[in-house]
Amino acid sequence: MKNEYLSAYTAQNLRACQLKQLSILEEIDRICRKHRIGYWLDGGTLLGAVRHGGFIPWDDDIDIGMSLADLHRFVEVAPAELRDGLFLQTPLNEPSGKEPITKVRDLNSFFVEPGDNFNADYQKGLYVDIFPFIDYPSIPRSWVKWLTTGVSKSFSILHSQHYYSARSFSEFFYFGAKYCLCRLLWGTLCLCCKKGAYLSNILVNNGYGIMHRKDSVYPLSTITYEGKTFQAPANPDAYLKDLYKNYMDIPPKEKQKVHAIYIHPELLKQ
Repeated sequence: MKNEYLSAYTAQNLRACQLKQLSILEEIDRICRKHRIGYWLDGGTLLGAVRHGGFIPWDDDIDIGMSLADLHRFVEVAPAELRDGLFLQTPLNEPSGKEPITKVRDLNSFFVEPGDNFNADYQKGLYVDIFPFIDYPSIPRSWVKWLTTGVSKSFSILHSQHYYSARSFSEFFYFGAKYCLCRLLWGTLCLCCKKGAYLSNILVNNGYGIMHRKDSVYPLSTITYEGKTFQAPANPDAYLKDLYKNYMDIPPKEKQKVHAIYIHPELLKQ
């Protein structure tokens, strides 16, 4: 049964959540500008910038993209640059995290999402997601979708919490084999097919099989988001059509849902 009190509390704290996430994005932007690291608003964040001038009203996260090489540079410099109270969370420094995604977390907050594991000791504050992008081979989009969804779904199942049973035992072998097969085919295609025209998220994070033309991303442009200027893809229209097709259409009310289960934007008053 839906807890209406909890839903009302989460909705009440949504704007405070958004503003704190915006402050994290500003800090990431400051560091990237200082070290000449490229990034761009991605996903629903870019959609919000184009369609709403800021956050999608019911959205509770911020996504940005970087090339894999730039993400490596960011991970090198960010720990010494981030202001007090922010934490760079990576699959290496917190391997128990529920997703293989680099995040900048705010430690003075608490953000509960579906799939969070409270037996695992990883930071659960508000965050900005940073997705690494790589070059894709010039192959049919249907191939990309089959391979990336195969890799991402298999990875997710293999890294989820399992309880011993005949089904989980068989799933381990089935999805383990599928993951290896898809990675092998991907590696072969990357060796045999021309690269440089397309890019997208790394395979484990590309569950929808999205692929962008590189000239829709570079050279990077700028866009206004919540009254502030951030980096954006060269062609936001083409980029968003790849993601959402008719992206200016407002979804029906029943789909305008906050992702979080619980939001506590500030643990201690500063």
